[in-house]
Amino acid sequence: MLTENNSIVLSKLKYKDYDLIVKCYTQKRGVVSYILRGILKSKKSQTKTVYFQALSQLQIIENFKPNQSLHGIKEVKPNYIYKSLHTNIYKSAIVLFLAEILSNVLKEEENNDGLYNYIKTALQYLDSEEQYSNFHLLFLLKLTQYLGFQPEKRTSNLSYFNLESGVFEAVNTGIYSISGQNLTLLKRLLGINFDALHTIKVSAKQRREFLNMLLHYFELHLDGFRKPKSLQVLNDVFH
Repeated sequence: MLTENNSIVLSKLKYKDYDLIVKCYTQKRGVVSYILRGILKSKKSQTKTVYFQALSQLQIIENFKPNQSLHGIKEVKPNYIYKSLHTNIYKSAIVLFLAEILSNVLKEEENNDGLYNYIKTALQYLDSEEQYSNFHLLFLLKLTQYLGFQPEKRTSNLSYFNLESGVFEAVNTGIYSISGQNLTLLKRLLGINFDALHTIKVSAKQRREFLNMLLHYFELHLDGFRKPKSLQVLNDVFH
């Protein structure tokens, strides 16, 4: 059955000699993997691979067959054309990093309009914005809301945050308690939306330390979460 589905590309993988397997987060079905047979065979068909760059937003006419792990694509066209996301070296580093994270954490094969719209809108914001060095920090923090382990904000006036329990605490309770600059930045980011990101000024060193803390938070709350290979590239670009 042919159906229309809005999709965000998470990853692509060459399969055999001429095929491509593309993993997408879709609006109607959550995570779906598609196989594009013969797309690498000729130069004419190869030009279509540009559609499947990391985090591209597409409208797909899919041949979806329940109980199969790979599905077909009849037609594809851009849903939103990025102006800078794949051409700006700094934004490209963020895109590769976030695509790897999303590919890792998004498992559900069911629709979640709230999560889909969040990712779609946030990426469009990044594409149009000129100050974005802290974008990935806020993106990941807001993503926790949809994944079910958002920091508990009601007690955010307290002096420590426990990475394991996800709550703010009055006293240091051990190895998972954070304080200092990471705590201050966490509280600030929890209180803003993307349009206020430009008000956050931190050094590259502090950004790296906060990101490492955030990734540790993900590791503690998501089974099988692994630190992205693209983290080093991101750190090198924003050194």
